[in-house]
Amino acid sequence: MLKKLSILTLFLAFSAQMFAVPHSVIQRAGGAKDYPNADYLVIFDSTKVDVKESGLSYKNMHQLIKVLTPEGAKKLNHLKYRYDPLSAFIKIKKVNIYRKDGTVEELKQKDFHDYPAPARMIYWGARHKMIDIGRLEPGDAVEIFYFRKGFTYALLQDEKSIPNDSKYVPPMEGHFYDIIEFWNNQPVKKKVYKVNLPKSKELYYNFYNGEINVSKYNFNDKFQYTFTKYNLKKPDREPHMVAVSDVSPKLLITTTKKWKQKSLWFYGVNKDYGSFEYTDAIKKKVDEILKGAQTEMDSISLLTHWVADNIRYSGLSMGEGEGYTLHKGSMTFQDRCGVCKDKAGMLITMLRAAGFESYAAMTMARSNIEDIPADQFNHSITVVKLSNGQYKLLDPTWVPFTRELWSSLEQQQDYLLGVPEGADLKETPVSPPENHYFRMNGDSKLLKDGTLEGELEIEAEGQSDGAIRSMFTRSYKTEWDKNLEMALREIAPDLEILEMNYSKPYNYQEENMKITLKYRIPDFATVTENEIIFTPVVARELFKSANSHLYFNPDRKERKYDFRDRCSRLVELSETIKLPEFEKAVYVPKADKIEGSAASFNGGYEVKDNQLILNEKIVFEKRKYKKEEWDNFRNVVAAQKKLANEKIILKK
Repeated sequence: MLKKLSILTLFLAFSAQMFAVPHSVIQRAGGAKDYPNADYLVIFDSTKVDVKESGLSYKNMHQLIKVLTPEGAKKLNHLKYRYDPLSAFIKIKKVNIYRKDGTVEELKQKDFHDYPAPARMIYWGARHKMIDIGRLEPGDAVEIFYFRKGFTYALLQDEKSIPNDSKYVPPMEGHFYDIIEFWNNQPVKKKVYKVNLPKSKELYYNFYNGEINVSKYNFNDKFQYTFTKYNLKKPDREPHMVAVSDVSPKLLITTTKKWKQKSLWFYGVNKDYGSFEYTDAIKKKVDEILKGAQTEMDSISLLTHWVADNIRYSGLSMGEGEGYTLHKGSMTFQDRCGVCKDKAGMLITMLRAAGFESYAAMTMARSNIEDIPADQFNHSITVVKLSNGQYKLLDPTWVPFTRELWSSLEQQQDYLLGVPEGADLKETPVSPPENHYFRMNGDSKLLKDGTLEGELEIEAEGQSDGAIRSMFTRSYKTEWDKNLEMALREIAPDLEILEMNYSKPYNYQEENMKITLKYRIPDFATVTENEIIFTPVVARELFKSANSHLYFNPDRKERKYDFRDRCSRLVELSETIKLPEFEKAVYVPKADKIEGSAASFNGGYEVKDNQLILNEKIVFEKRKYKKEEWDNFRNVVAAQKKLANEKIILKK
């Protein structure tokens, strides 16, 4: 039986003892010719997990990586492992370098470094373990043994006061979960994930986007599960595709049977900690904010926008309470800053001070939450119970200076409520396109010499409003006119703004964004002895921030994966151009009417009474689309681009 096993398999069986790798294993793994698009090859990646009754897990990792190209040598000259010392521990146990000439070099402890991780906007205690490997050559290999214990998020822990491994026990004590990616940006010959679980616990798992070998054995007082996959490939990527993790092979495992258990636990830890208790100072501010509020939704809107606009997104103070336990509202109110969970917690606290029933919820921005209760969350939000008994989602993190209370950039996104009755996993609804309209109307006159004089009116709502408004709210006031002018100069560098007016950018709760301007563009049309050639201003690809579908390339015939846009939207474009005298229209672009489940297009040009009239109505129904909807989506984009890029030709 042993004769049938490969040298690599035999070596893996004993790798925990850190025996030297037979040089033949590295040689037989293959080289650059076998992996033409790779810089290095992961010969094997092995993880062995030992789970305790408390849910605490010890992980021993063992990797062997072969350099294939000079670029791969550069990428592997150091390796980094991120961790948070409040909740996790990493130890680099041993690192060997196998030179292609057959010699072996073991790195010393001086080559292992521990330092604060670089940070932007969230300045907590995250650190890096770094291995300084140094110069490598194609054909060399690096072997790493390292140990990890703990979990991702810190939770109410004081490192000095808690002995032994207590601080590494997961927040939901007794429960264990893990998310294991079976994909890599470089090829992997073999990946093994092995977990030893107490027999008192049940393991729930599922493998997504592929197949995997699974085995289960009795192992002393535990069950041992082994998950093995061979020949892992680099995931394909497409522009605008859904998250790579949504389409690539991955394993989710957990000892939590139902989402309702997590929902109840999440509610309980924040209740027990008193995360949302308000102070007299908070109550006073709430009363001040709500002066003049007439209805339930007035109050909810005023409080949501106050938190969105006045609590800066910046993780400066960890304080007491991390991870799934939200910081107390009193701390955030004092600091006037925090991350998503602090903004969510601040809003909950203020809503409760106003007499509302409000709780925290968790979601995953920009990727799926699979229906296995492993913790797949990266964002915290707020939920308030209305007088009709229905829960309403609020997100003060994503709606600063936006006319929504829940950002429609988060539609078709999974979430879990932390409410006293418990809840199952839910999905946020699609927001109707008309809630996010973008309208641009033009009235212009084309002179004989090719000069265009005209007026534009632009109006936007919802996320389209937010995109246009951000040209102002994300800049100094002295830059506002210039930003708008630059957006228009994309169609003509010598455009002259004669008059410009727009809504007050910070008055977003009172009115949607409206812009009116008068302009003049010399030599807008190409005028020859026999022809006048031009493309109307409104037809051009203007304000892409509010029309993100224009970034898609409709020439792509097929898609392998589902894709996503910024938000559902309605686009309405119209322009009337008074023309100089001409004999006939030689060419006027036409676009077919398109209808579909993903998007629709209707409109085109009409030449009438010495005028050119443009009308377009474009609808995009949602944010996330199935790959089968690509033809419909791209045809609509192509129809708009056709009118935007093809010239009208008039014969004089």
